[in-house]
Amino acid sequence: MANKLGAMREKLVDTLELPAEITLNVPKITILAKKEITVENHKGVMRFSTTELVVNTSLGALTIKGDNLEIAFVGGTTITLRGNFKGVVYDNYEEI
Repeated sequence: MANKLGAMREKLVDTLELPAEITLNVPKITILAKKEITVENHKGVMRFSTTELVVNTSLGALTIKGDNLEIAFVGGTTITLRGNFKGVVYDNYEEI
């Protein structure tokens, strides 16, 4: 039942051309080359070091790996990270 409701919600968002990150409560990830990543609509920083950032999202933990990572901006549910990125992956993701 939850999958049907989610599928219907996604179809409605697509049909009405609404911003999915707001209406479906999913993160929006913007990558600018290999130098800057912005994650919007996250649910908090779980772990941070100069080689890894882990943030909680509605889809599970999002891990960003790289070198010389630094947090450039944090505000509300948005975080911007700078550095040399090597990968972005969702840990333990299971579709709702």
